[in-house]
Parts: sequence; structure tokens; C-alpha cells
Amino acid sequence: MKLKDFPSDIREFIIPKPQGRMHYRCLGCRKEFSINELLYICPECSSVLMLEIENLSEILGSDGRQWQRIFDFRKMINHQALKGIFRFYEFIAPVIPLEYIVYLGEGSTPLVRANSHLKELTGRDFYFKNDGQNPSASFKDRGMACALSFINYWARKNNINRVLSICASTGDTSASAALYASYLEELLSSAVLLPHGKVTPQQLSQPLGSGARVIEIPGVFDDCMKVVEALSEKYHVALLNSKNSWRIQGQESFSYEICQDFDYSVGDKVVVLPIGNAGNITAVISGFIKFFRAGIIRELPRIIGVQSEHADPVYRYYLEDDPDKRKFIPVNVKSSVAQAAMIGNPVSMPRVMEVVDEYNNLAGEKRIFVVQVKEQEIMDCMIIANRNGNIVCTQGGESLAGFIRAIREGIVEEGEIGVLDSTAHMLKFITFQEMYFEDQFPPEFEVRPREELKNRPVLIRPETLRVCPEPGKVLDKEEFSIFVKDTVKQIAELLDLRPKTDKIT
Repeated sequence: MKLKDFPSDIREFIIPKPQGRMHYRCLGCRKEFSINELLYICPECSSVLMLEIENLSEILGSDGRQWQRIFDFRKMINHQALKGIFRFYEFIAPVIPLEYIVYLGEGSTPLVRANSHLKELTGRDFYFKNDGQNPSASFKDRGMACALSFINYWARKNNINRVLSICASTGDTSASAALYASYLEELLSSAVLLPHGKVTPQQLSQPLGSGARVIEIPGVFDDCMKVVEALSEKYHVALLNSKNSWRIQGQESFSYEICQDFDYSVGDKVVVLPIGNAGNITAVISGFIKFFRAGIIRELPRIIGVQSEHADPVYRYYLEDDPDKRKFIPVNVKSSVAQAAMIGNPVSMPRVMEVVDEYNNLAGEKRIFVVQVKEQEIMDCMIIANRNGNIVCTQGGESLAGFIRAIREGIVEEGEIGVLDSTAHMLKFITFQEMYFEDQFPPEFEVRPREELKNRPVLIRPETLRVCPEPGKVLDKEEFSIFVKDTVKQIAELLDLRPKTDKIT
């Protein structure tokens, strides 16, 4: 749709202009810092930072209904920079000129409604939001699009012609960072640190294919993160982990899309997502807060964070109901099928503490919960979901397991509708499906496949055949006729097919 075809009262708002003022705010000493330099931690006290839009109320200047119309009309404009997460430009990064925005197809991921079997299984209506349909096949692209757009703008504004981007990863972050850096190859080069042997082959192949320098080190993600943090403190690099506050800003778009997908009525929704490094749940909570404060939504949805019992520091923290008695204690993680969430010391934990309290206060009641699930439940739920029309990863299985657990614990009420985050495409974690089907999980995973969920290929090769087709070898007419006839007969027996001469009932 062309701009001239929009209603006249909305036309001036469709193509936004940079009019925001933003700063970093430290969650420790509460000091504010300019965005004119790349900061990842507070220069004064080393605490985590969050970004704030100073003049958000001034930028908004409209009621919630007007913003709904702006976003709904903006969804129809054929403008590259506004096709993805920056449809919600004013709420994400209203300082970046549109010409610097990097768009690779991220955002606008589909909501897929659960079929009748999954509804019966859970006793509730729910949807998967398939963030595995982002360009690098994970939700990380939302944050990376924002972070790299800002770096693109910042570097060119300051006449910086070469930047090294770096991140620690369990797979998804490295794939996303390398992909977006490769798009800006004249400005950026990319390096990623991975825990040796803790990343699936599919995920390892992604940064390699994007041309990144891939470095493996012993340990788990938490160890990689410490090394990357030390590098970012001592050298000129652009850190692309969720410690980078611009990543959080971009990932808020997940919430905004949910609001728009449900016509801005989310009071009866339950958003379920894995916690991992806690950046995504921070972003999701923060996004709903912004829309609520702007009057775009009238009620706040229930939010449920999920952790495996093999990596559950946030769950343990919120087991204590009394906020004054809570104490965050990192945990040593054990092997988990939800590799992206296998983090014992989440970088964004201070952010979570901040936004959870604000969210519950705005709602006037407790609306955020954390549940714990077993590794067995995660794998079973991934397999079950994908046998019912979905493409969820192990973290998506974790979301479904958490939804079921929350229903059993009475957290989810009758009539509430689930929105489950499948953070990545199932093909990135196909190794775990193969291990499940072949019953090859090492004991430390504590996963025993359910026989009814296993699936393997069946070789049909009739014993009556003297020769079979093979590359470079053509059967004669009689041999091929025998091959087809006997193969069809065995497949029909295997699948219990009925001849067309029988009446269908």
C-alpha cells in the first residue's frame, strides 16, 4: 500500500522520524550515561544497564487507540525498514534514522493455534509463536536487528570504519550475530565463542557459513560469557550478547506483535517462555509495560517463565515469596536438552528483578510466575508438539511443559489462552530428536524415550527380488515390474491398506 492511499489523519505518522532521546540507566548506582559510546556495564559500578527513552511521553502524544491505528496501518506500508520489528519504531529505538536500519526478514512471526489433540492434552486453548521462522531460525534476530542497526548508525556517525563484533553463545546468538554482521561486512567482522561440544552441529554450521571466526573453549556458556565480558572490558569490540541493552530493546517486539495479533486484547492471555540468560523474559515484560503505560493495552497478560531442573537459578530465587528474604544464587548447570537455556548465572537477572516488580505493581497483583520442569517433560513435549503440526525446538518443548505444569499448579485459570514461545526452529535441535528416537541419551540427561513417540524409517526390500534399482543400474522391464508389484504389496501390508475393490466405510 502506498503512503498516498492511507487516511489523511494517519499519513504523517506512518513513516517515523528520529526524534527520541535515549540514555543508559544503571540498575546498580542508578546513574545515567550517554548512548554516544557503546556501553555494556556501568562505568562506575559495573552493574547491568537498561536503555530508557527519555521523551517517550512526548513522542507518543496520542491515546492508545491512535497508536493501535498507526501500527495497524504501518503493517501495510511497503517500506523495507518498517517491515520487521521497527514497525514499533517509537517504542524500540526512536534515535536511529531509517536508512541505517538493518532488516533481514526478522519479526512478524506467526501464531499457530494448537490443534484439537494438543488442546485436549493441556485442557486449554493455546498458540505457539514460532520465532524459529526468523532469518537465522531463532528469536535472537529480533534483538540483533536492533543492536546491529544501532552499531551501523553509531559507527557511521562517528566515522568508525571497522568494528569487531563478538559474543558468547550456546548456538542461537552466534548464528544470529554472525548473520547480521555478515550483512554489514564492509563495517563489521564477527567472532563467536562457543562451549566445546555443547552446541549442535546444525548451530555450529551457521556462524561458520556466515564467515565468522568461531572459537571453541572448554566449559559451558557461563564460562564463555566470562571470557567475552573480559574481552569487551579490555579491547575495542562490540559485544552482542544480551548484556548489550540494544538487544533487549529489539526483543520487546515479541510482546508488541502478540498485542497486535490479538487486536490489543491480552488480559486473558498467558505468555510462556524459557528463561535462559533472562534477556528475553526481561524484554517481553518490558514490552508489555510500555504498551500498558501508553494505553495501547488495557490489561497485562499473565507471564510464566520456565526453567529445567538442570538449570533453574531464577526458579529457586522466586521460590521465596518474601522479597526481602530472596537471595539470588547462581547454580552449576547439568546437561540439558534445552541447550539455549542451560545457563546457571543469567546476565540479565538484575533486569528481571527490576521489571518483575514494576509489572506486578502495575497489574495490582502477581502476574509473573516461574515454574520448573524435568528434562523428560521437555523432550516429550517437543516430540508431541511436532507430531501435531508444529516446528518447535527443545526450548519450545520447555514452554509447552511449563504451560502444562502451570495448569496443574493452578497458575493458569479457566478460559485463559496460552501463547507459547518456540524460540528456534526444530531443525537446529534435530540431534536431540535423533537421540530420542534411537534411545541414545547419556544417563546425565535423565531422558527415557516413550515407545509410542519413537519414529524410525522402515526399509522395504522384498526377499523375492533378485535385483533392486540402484544408481547407475537400470532394471529390465520384467525385473522392474516385479520390483514395483512386490514393493507395493509389502507397503500395503505394512500400512494396512484396503484395496479399492473393498467398500469404504
